[in-house]
Amino acid sequence: MLQSRYIRGMFSRMYEFCARPQRLLRGVASALIAVLLGTSVAVAKEEAVFIMYHRFDEGSYPTTNVTIEQFQAHIDLLSNGTYTVLPVPEILAAMRSGTSLPDRTVGITIDDAFLSVYATAWPMLRKAGLPFTVFIATQPVDNGINGYMSWDQVREMKSAGVTFGAHTASHLHMARADSEKNRKELERSRARYLAELGEMPTVFAYPYGEASQAARSLVVEQGFVAAFGQHSGVAYRAADPFYLPRFSFNEAFAELKHFRQRVNALALPAIEITPADPLIGTNPPAFGFTVKTPLDRLDRLACYHPQFDSVMVERLGAQRFEVRFPGPFKRGRSRLNCTVPGPDNRYHWFGWQFYVGGTR
Repeated sequence: MLQSRYIRGMFSRMYEFCARPQRLLRGVASALIAVLLGTSVAVAKEEAVFIMYHRFDEGSYPTTNVTIEQFQAHIDLLSNGTYTVLPVPEILAAMRSGTSLPDRTVGITIDDAFLSVYATAWPMLRKAGLPFTVFIATQPVDNGINGYMSWDQVREMKSAGVTFGAHTASHLHMARADSEKNRKELERSRARYLAELGEMPTVFAYPYGEASQAARSLVVEQGFVAAFGQHSGVAYRAADPFYLPRFSFNEAFAELKHFRQRVNALALPAIEITPADPLIGTNPPAFGFTVKTPLDRLDRLACYHPQFDSVMVERLGAQRFEVRFPGPFKRGRSRLNCTVPGPDNRYHWFGWQFYVGGTR
């Protein structure tokens, strides 16, 4: 029965992709063939890995750049038939509706609209037939700052099928700003997006991944359907659509072994996260979450914070976990990563980004 539903779903996807040739048919077709031949194939899921970049072949900025060689290796891996790379809006729509996605579904995102997106990344992604989304901070584009794309280049890419989202106007530290400043930034950004592209953006990315419950509420109020942070992990249907995780890559963390581990990750479905606000009040926080779905080897759940040699993970009942930190977080942003070993040398992965510092 399960195989029958999966086959019907694959045929539906093949029809849709054939109607829009830029979509990746290869990964879906490979999965369908595997089912029809009776070979092993992972069950379709309501989850996806989102990956993010900033700059390409800009060696003067190694913390936000990937090299040509690294990026080409990523593209080659994503194009080998194992993965299904879909447009970000399509993945988000599937999650909202509860439509199953192929195992190892990947969405590609790029922040800030640097010129190297247009000059370097786009030709490589277009040649491979891989869709992607760019999040634009509108003020640098408006001001014609050197190293950023122009609106004409944005329109050219949009006409070719690239999708775009919002990223505030000035690339604001939203967790540090008050609500009025955040609202004005979102309104300015959306107005410029509408004026230049003729439509309102529907997806948003928090600059630096810095979010708060107050900033999240404003993003919802402005009419976005989803928003992304910069914390590691796998997005899944039950996750908060206004604080979705992405695996980020730069020169130090973009080697193929590292990249393969991330795009093969599975969801660690954390719910009832406390404190729910990434903006820290009590420091360190008494952080905890419940794993929504029972997982094998949940007893091997481990968490890591780069500021500490180790953190204590306490299991309360079958699926509730509390994380205890040995000291306060440093000011600014930091991240927690929690993993559980999964099948086929894959990891279930949950991450969270914290921000210490008041408004200004």
